[in-house]
Amino acid sequence: MSERPVNHEQAVLVQMDQGGPQDDTDLEELRLLAESAGALPLGVVRAGQRRPDPRFFVGSGKVEEVKALVGAVGADLVLVNHDLSPSQERNLERALECRVVDRTGLILDIFAQRARSFEGKLQVELAQLRRLASRLVRGWTHLERQKGGIGLRGPGETQLETDRRLVNDRITLLKKRLERVDAQRAQSRRARNRNLVPTISLVGYTNVGKSTLFNRLTDATVYAAEQLFATLDPTLRRVPLPHGGVAVLADTVGFIRHLPHDLVAAFRATLQEASSAALLLHVVDAAAPGHAERIWEVEQVLKEIGAAEVPRLEVYNKLDLLDGAAPRVDMGEDGRATRVWVSAHTGAGMDLLLEALTGHLHHERVRTWVRLDAADGRLRARLFQSCRVLEDRVREDGGWALLVELPRQDYERLMRQEPGLQERLQAL
Repeated sequence: MSERPVNHEQAVLVQMDQGGPQDDTDLEELRLLAESAGALPLGVVRAGQRRPDPRFFVGSGKVEEVKALVGAVGADLVLVNHDLSPSQERNLERALECRVVDRTGLILDIFAQRARSFEGKLQVELAQLRRLASRLVRGWTHLERQKGGIGLRGPGETQLETDRRLVNDRITLLKKRLERVDAQRAQSRRARNRNLVPTISLVGYTNVGKSTLFNRLTDATVYAAEQLFATLDPTLRRVPLPHGGVAVLADTVGFIRHLPHDLVAAFRATLQEASSAALLLHVVDAAAPGHAERIWEVEQVLKEIGAAEVPRLEVYNKLDLLDGAAPRVDMGEDGRATRVWVSAHTGAGMDLLLEALTGHLHHERVRTWVRLDAADGRLRARLFQSCRVLEDRVREDGGWALLVELPRQDYERLMRQEPGLQERLQAL
């Protein structure tokens, strides 16, 4: 498991710019990650080389430079803004004589500190164990011999093999527990669909104000702070809509560039709220430089979790940090809002956002009749499970006629999974 930071560990940051100009954005993000984990950055070493060194990741000259800086500032931790192999991490620790943590390890440590719910803790532990499984050799090189002693002689198994087996057993157990949690979430989503309560999921880069916007829309008290990954555990609250009706708003973990794949895999159950939502609110920091690149990073993660086709509305937040900017709505060619400019901090533009939400949700629902034969019992059960059935009539030939309503996204998915269903539809 990752060790927790203790009272602002003093750290040296290492950034390697591979085959291009120096990228201050990556370095600033590493600094924010370090501070979010509880470390105090005291120095920076930058390296410019085309490909990583197989032994140390950075060249031997840079290793000496880092070691000198560590000694000069009295640091006890080196944070590398890249993923290191187990051997590279081990070699660096021996050469620098201090602890070395790469980017994935740093993010995992932050997640371990922020997880509060049962599901969040399970997901963090799963990601940590998956990472630990490939690095066990670091802790047991002194025990690579067979067990011995009275009653323990014989073939046995090495300590390393024992630990690998225990880690794999724990990973299997965590996966089963998360599957049960995922099944409970899926049941809740089906119940909301049947009751015509759409889900709106907040997505976006970390530290763009998603939790502040969530609190503003729902009158909740979710923790919000100017730090990376301030909110980790998913939260769902009802939000009243103009002209009647309600929706469920889901606040999810923020994304970041080069988000470790293991984290995406571990948090897939939580991120399922985004992929199954009726609408995504993509929150953007309007005052941040280079937000176009951050939008691209978020889109890549949405593709990875299967949410690329979910309808979305961009919300440009932190309008209060832009001089002279006023709340407004940008409309698309179809007459629907594509972008809303607001300030979650002051509440400016919330009325415009709620109106835009209502317009999207009204457009994104499908109501249709479905004719079913007597032999279509399986399909009928699926419709009752995934749609809201408004009417259920028995036809003279023993079949059924169902009036169903469901989000357009679920309707299109149902059409792909049930090729013959299109022929059974009857327009209102």
